[in-house]
Amino acid sequence: VQLQASGGGLVQTGGSLRLSCSTSRIIFRAYDMAWYRQAPGKEREFVMAITWSGGTIDSVDSVKGRFTISRDNAKNTVYLQMNKLKPEDTAIYYCAASWITTRSPSAYEYWGQGTQVTVSS
Repeated sequence: VQLQASGGGLVQTGGSLRLSCSTSRIIFRAYDMAWYRQAPGKEREFVMAITWSGGTIDSVDSVKGRFTISRDNAKNTVYLQMNKLKPEDTAIYYCAASWITTRSPSAYEYWGQGTQVTVSS
């Protein structure tokens, strides 16, 4: 099973990026999806999650009002729209799939390879 993340890049403070994560139809239709991030020297941090049905959405406080998660079932893809980016958002962003919507990374069975997001000040 593969999760393919893309969309990272270099952006100035206040800018926007949209990350994408695609996977197989079997995984996408049954699993909840989440985004994590890991900054240099820090532990992996939960960012946002969405259920397989697009219902419940959970997010960490630091991104509320700036980041939005969504999923396109026709494309088997989950998106993370990131607006008003800050230098502290700089990290490698990972998508992950789990049977449940949770912040615990140990519950996520499948992980993407990560995509680098760099926000310059």
